[in-house]
Amino acid sequence: MTIISISLRDEILEEIDRLQKELGFSGRSEVIRAGARMLLADNKEKEKLEGWRNSVLLLIHAQKMEDTVTEIKHEFEDIISTQIHNHLRGDKCIEVFILEGDAARIKQLVRLFQTSGKMDYVKLVIA
Repeated sequence: MTIISISLRDEILEEIDRLQKELGFSGRSEVIRAGARMLLADNKEKEKLEGWRNSVLLLIHAQKMEDTVTEIKHEFEDIISTQIHNHLRGDKCIEVFILEGDAARIKQLVRLFQTSGKMDYVKLVIA
């Protein structure tokens, strides 16, 4: 087993501690390993996507990140059928994108949001 060091915001660490207690994990490392396994499984599922697909993309982000969302989405107007934007409590926003198009383009869009480092939550649901 390899040991790595990571930096986390205090809010994320608090959530990890809450999950550890709530779900009965033996420690923080177990919570992080479970999250990594889920991310890897989700990515493997999406790697297999091909052809013409319908899907829903959910984003949650800080309101100040709207410019990032707008910048990315304009590159993918060919696959975005509908976008719904709503303000949540605090300074958070939720975006719901209805997508239709080539799976490669959909995967590209999702990866840009995931790797931007500016989204709190990114989830693709394949129809």
